[in-house]
Amino acid sequence: MSGNPNSNNTGEWWRNSVIYQIYPRSFCDANGDGIGDLQGICRKLDYVKSIGVDAIWISPFFKSPMVDFGYDVSDYRDVDPIFGTLSDFDQVIEKAHALGLKVIIDQILSHTSDLHPWFEESRQNRDNPKADWYVWADAKEDGSAPNNWMSNFGGSAWRWCTRRRQYYLTNFLKEQPDLNLHNPEVQEQLLADLKFWLDRGVDGFRLDAINHAFHNRSLQDNPPRPVKLDKNGLPPVNSYEYQWHIHDKSQPENLEFLHRVRQLMDQYPGSTTVGEVGDDNTHKIMADYTTEERLHMAYSFDLLSEDCSAQFLRETLEKNRRVTEEGWPCWSISNHDVPRSFSRWNKGFDTETALARAPLFLLMQLMLRGSVCLYQGEELGLPEADVAFEDLQDPYGINLWPEFKGRDGCRTPMPWFNGGEINAGFSKVKPWLPVAEEHYHLAVSLQEDDQHSMLNRFRALLKWHAELPQAVATAEQQIFDTENDLLVFERRTQDECYFIALNLGSEAAPLALPEEFAGCEDITPAEFGGSVAGSAIELPVAGARVLRRKTS
Repeated sequence: MSGNPNSNNTGEWWRNSVIYQIYPRSFCDANGDGIGDLQGICRKLDYVKSIGVDAIWISPFFKSPMVDFGYDVSDYRDVDPIFGTLSDFDQVIEKAHALGLKVIIDQILSHTSDLHPWFEESRQNRDNPKADWYVWADAKEDGSAPNNWMSNFGGSAWRWCTRRRQYYLTNFLKEQPDLNLHNPEVQEQLLADLKFWLDRGVDGFRLDAINHAFHNRSLQDNPPRPVKLDKNGLPPVNSYEYQWHIHDKSQPENLEFLHRVRQLMDQYPGSTTVGEVGDDNTHKIMADYTTEERLHMAYSFDLLSEDCSAQFLRETLEKNRRVTEEGWPCWSISNHDVPRSFSRWNKGFDTETALARAPLFLLMQLMLRGSVCLYQGEELGLPEADVAFEDLQDPYGINLWPEFKGRDGCRTPMPWFNGGEINAGFSKVKPWLPVAEEHYHLAVSLQEDDQHSMLNRFRALLKWHAELPQAVATAEQQIFDTENDLLVFERRTQDECYFIALNLGSEAAPLALPEEFAGCEDITPAEFGGSVAGSAIELPVAGARVLRRKTS
């Protein structure tokens, strides 16, 4: 089947788009079991549309033992019963498309669950039909692991199998064996599974940890990496940080596989891909992966860091500009794997200032060259939740507690109501993670009718962004080195030029305006403080100015 009869895709809609990530376990519980589900998503799509986004990305809902909450897939073509059925997913597609929303779903192509039928067959012996579908290797003479590769979650990346008397590779949890994409049969199967969902109506895929899809078949040791000591003089908590990961991911064979993925996507006009890439040289990987022959977009962990200083952002954005050239970034400052940006990027600021800074970061994302990914609850200004150890669900956090608390703090349930409803309207029974107490007063119901609420400020910003000329999507970008707490950059089209200045510091700051922008149009959204007088801009804390001038 070529083409997608259920899709309303047109052109390169994904350029400059705003994608809203839904973590289904924590979005809305419609069937009353304490876990969000597909019917809950369906119930809340009108709300998502009202924010002003272009698409939704739904984190995994596939059949899974849920050791890593869906990122350990046991059936790529079915919905886990806790989320509903394939029919429920079809309803999500139908309603989203009726609202004009595109639907992107997660695909995990580098590994499966150890309960996937493929792995259960592969582990039986060394000569079954799927014996080479996963990464197997003999022990060293002393019985130790084949090499020094480390798991992303700490400890060795190798697990011993008594049946085969071999080790298998696990770049993440021990229950997530890595597929062997060097095997052409595995590639064909994964492409067929992508086609299954394209034929069902999806508009694209977010490819999880896609640069982990291939390993170096030589199994060479990774070289040691100079460790960075923390403020107490101690080395990193996670052993993964002790190596340069040059042999266990980001291999050249991945480029040809991504070309095959793109050939499939091109059969479905308007469909898109966004890859998650985490590496020591993410900008180079993004450049290699996002070409006309590979992925449409990619995002890295650069803006998911603790550092949000103007200097860090200048260096990161300039490096990205120099390296990616024609590639296409998708900017994300929050997701289901890192502490929420409201807490992470506002350390040292009081609550009032933090509330002013959150829209500032959204404005930054909207005006950068690339697309934007928002994580559910960002539009409410949700801070990171403090989850007690006894309530933790994330094995990553449980394994590394107390130095690392895991990812549960950004995954707590979405607060919908605060008018006597239990669990803030997320569920009528005890939810899988507790609703954070500090989230109740930020519930959607309380913010809907407050024109100054974070929710309505986000809506206003997205509406403002949507009304900019389409040409801004592909405008050239230049970052200015101001050597202070101001982030200043320019976007230039054939007909117009935009000058953007954001104050990320803790004090008001002046800025000398380039002569070419003196007297030009100030189109800054009304909520941002600041003023322009002649050739000078005054920016209060969390202030911003967006100026526009005609170039032709």
